[in-house]
Order: sequence, then structure tokens, then C-alpha cells
Amino acid sequence: MKTYLNTINGQPVGSDKSFESINPATGEVLARAPISTQAQVSEAIAAARAAQPGWAARPDAERKALTMKIADVIKQNAPYLAEWVTREQGKPLGGVGPDQVPGARFELWGCEVWTQVPASLDLPVEVAFEDDTRRDEVYRKPYGVIAAIAPWNWPLLIAIWQIIPSIRAGNTVVLKPSEYTTIGTLELVRLISEVLPKGVVNTVSGPGEVGSWLVSDPGIDKIMFTGSGPTGKKIAEAAARNMVPTTMELGGNDAAIVLPDADPKAMAMGLFWGAFLNMGQTCACAKRLYVHESLFDQTVQALKEIAQAVPMGNGMDDGMVMGPIQNKMQFDKVVALVESAKQAGATIVCGGNPTGGPGYFYPLTLVTGLKDGARLVDEEQFGPVLPIIKYSSVDDAVASANRLDAGLGASVWSSDLEAARRVASRIQAGTVWINQHGMIHPMVPFGGIKGSGYGVEFGIDGLKAVTQPQVISMKK
Repeated sequence: MKTYLNTINGQPVGSDKSFESINPATGEVLARAPISTQAQVSEAIAAARAAQPGWAARPDAERKALTMKIADVIKQNAPYLAEWVTREQGKPLGGVGPDQVPGARFELWGCEVWTQVPASLDLPVEVAFEDDTRRDEVYRKPYGVIAAIAPWNWPLLIAIWQIIPSIRAGNTVVLKPSEYTTIGTLELVRLISEVLPKGVVNTVSGPGEVGSWLVSDPGIDKIMFTGSGPTGKKIAEAAARNMVPTTMELGGNDAAIVLPDADPKAMAMGLFWGAFLNMGQTCACAKRLYVHESLFDQTVQALKEIAQAVPMGNGMDDGMVMGPIQNKMQFDKVVALVESAKQAGATIVCGGNPTGGPGYFYPLTLVTGLKDGARLVDEEQFGPVLPIIKYSSVDDAVASANRLDAGLGASVWSSDLEAARRVASRIQAGTVWINQHGMIHPMVPFGGIKGSGYGVEFGIDGLKAVTQPQVISMKK
């Protein structure tokens, strides 16, 4: 069985120990990946450190051109990489582009776009102040070496979100993929490294211990992490010991609020994908749906009709729209949360039981009859289950949306945009969408507040986030 390798200083690097990559749809062992040693983590950081001054010294136009060349490499290898995403992560292959089924091909299309946009952006010198006596200019400087920890739900796309702005701004990167979805990410980095100087992008792989070595190393200048809150706290503690800045995207428990004047049929498809994109395994999915009592039954019925019509199965098979939950840990969590809802007297509108057979398949599940305080409402399920909660007062719905520590995204659904905007402004979340949910854009800053993390990615603000300001102040 093939063992795929890390990339360190432009060279393939293996290890004495390795681990299996498992297909969540079949249970099949796909291949093996190295378990990096602590010495190899240090080696990767040293390679990034050695490469960084020369990379940062290159003309900005040259770094932009090489970054754009990475987009070409991604496009050329998209079929190969998309198959790895489907086989490792589980999402169906789907289509390409913003209007297609958002599967693995969609993820690779996103990788291409989220590479092209930072490659097109500039960070010009800003004049902070000038008068007859002085001129103060603000320059953006790279941090140095970025440690990036990528998750398993969008394994290639989120890796790109971390890598591309960092190198575009003159940093170098050491990336650790999730141990659940390692090989596709290792192959992505191998391919893009072929057009970059040695040491600009490096990988290490293995369990959480490898990530701990990476983020604790004093050779790291900034950390970018997307993942769970508990792991994020451990990383923040390690970063604090070395006074290293971080960008943290720690998931959410997004609330969606349907106002009394909304049109249930018109919004149903948007709500559905807002909740069930990637089998609900997306940080900014709608995970709690609050519906006004006057529209409750209509909304539930409209979502049920869609959920029951969506094909689910092995993502390598034609026509599949939904795949499995990615791993057993997450599968068991979803099962436990639905069982707790049943014990609390909830109504299972559809789904609600594992489908059985090979793979971690769980049907799309709608749950009613719960209130705030139920586990399925208060805990991020990160799976294909949506609790739908009835409310009578918009003020109560806003209070419900704000009562938890999560603050990544939220949405408001209404026929009156101005009324929706007023409600949106009261919700505590990094992004509040109106009549859509989870619709991120490479030019629009995205990040969480409260327990969902801090710092932003994407666009100019995301590019600034991987740089530090230097003021040059001149006396006239």
C-alpha cells in the first residue's frame, strides 16, 4: 500500500511510522501517510525560516505572478485532487462553479478562486498622517514563518485560505493537515511546491501531538487555526507562551431567524443549503433555525420535501448530492445528540436513525419540539441534523440567537430587507447574512467573535492579517 510523503524544503520526506487514511463512505483503507517526528517538525520550520527572507525580498509583482501560477496548477490538477477529497472527506464529486452541487469539484474551484483573489490584491503604502512638519507612512511587513493547522471538513480549501495569503504577503508556511484528511492536502502542497522556491510551503502530518510541536516551536511567528474550540484554547495557550499572534476560526452554532413576513417556499432551498452544505459539516452552517409561529408548519414542510428528495451515498457514484459524516467520532456525536432530543420529547420530522451498512451515513434529519437549553440546540452538532424552534416574538428570537458563546455567523430571512437589516444589526456574530446563509466571498472579510475565535480571513483585511504594520515617520 502506498505511503504518501510530506514536502519539506521542496523534497519528499517520509517517516518510520505512518497511519491509515480511511474512506468514510466504505471503510476502505486508501493509503498511508507519515507520522512526522519532532525533529522533522523542527526541520520543516528551519526550512521555512531559511527560505523566508529571500521570498519576502522578491519583487511584489513576482510573488503575485507565482501565486497566480499556483491557481493554474490547481486548475490543471483539479480532477485528481477532487477525487482525493471525495475519497478521504466523503463529499460527492458534484459540479464546478457557484451554481453547481457544492461537492469536491466545487471545493477545488474554490481553491482556484481563493488563490486568484489574493494574487490580484495589493497592500500599498498608506499615509497615516502628513502636515508641514512630518509624514508618517504605514508599510505592511510579513510576520515570517506561519504555522497553519487545517481541518477535515474542507481540507484543501481551508488549507488554501491559510497558505495563499501568507505566501502572497511574503511569509513562508508549515502546514499540518487533519489526520482524517491528510493525503489530498499533502498532494496539493506537493503540486504547488513545484512552482515555488524550496522551503516556501512545507508540510508535517500525524496526530494532534505533531500539531502541538508545530505551534509550540519558538521558530513560529504566527499561527492560523481552523477547528474546535477546545483545541483552539490549547493552541492559544501555546501561542501565549511565545507571544505569537494567532488567527482562530473555532466553529459556531449559527442561528437563522425566519421573520413573520418571509416566504417559506421562496427561502426553503436557501435555508436547506445554509444548514446542510457538506452534510452540515461546515463551521458557518445554520445549526439552529428559529421560525415565527405563523410560518412554522409551512417552513418545516418545505424543508422536509427537499431533505427527503436529496440522494445520499458514496460520493464517487454518479448523482450523489450528500455523502457520509467524515469520521466515527463525529458520527457518534450526531447520533448521541439526536438520541438526547428524542429523550427530551422532540419530534423527528424526517431521518433520525443511522442508515446502517458500511460508511458513516446518517440521513438528513429535521427535529422540532425543542427549546433553548436542549443539547441539540445548545451544542454544535456539525452534522446533517437541524433543530427547528418555534418563536412568537422577534425580540425573543434575537435573544435566543445571542444567548450562546458562539458567534461565527447568523442569518435573517424576510421579504423586507430594511426590517431584516435592523434585526441583523442586533445579532452577535462576525457575519450576519440576509436571505442567504454561509455565502462567503474571497473579497469579504470573514471571522468569528466570542467563542468562535478572533481575526479575519479573505480580502484586503485577510491579507493584512498575515502582515504586521511598520510605521516610518519622517521629519520634514
